[in-house]
Amino acid sequence: MQTIDVVINLNYDECLAHYEGRIANVRARSIDGRWVIFPAEAIRRIVSRDGVRGIYRLSFTEQGRFISIKPLN
Repeated sequence: MQTIDVVINLNYDECLAHYEGRIANVRARSIDGRWVIFPAEAIRRIVSRDGVRGIYRLSFTEQGRFISIKPLN
């Protein structure tokens, strides 16, 4: 399993667009500077009234398929 830590800063309206399916993927920058794209459905597990803000660890299979997202802070 591979992991990457990303910084996500989405306000509530941006999260709503992802949640409703108007936007299929989330694009975020990793803490080491790489851009990462992952399924928007992942943020459904972590969204709050304020949106999604913080550093999160994304886990992927060896083939690059999304497995999970967990907050680091």
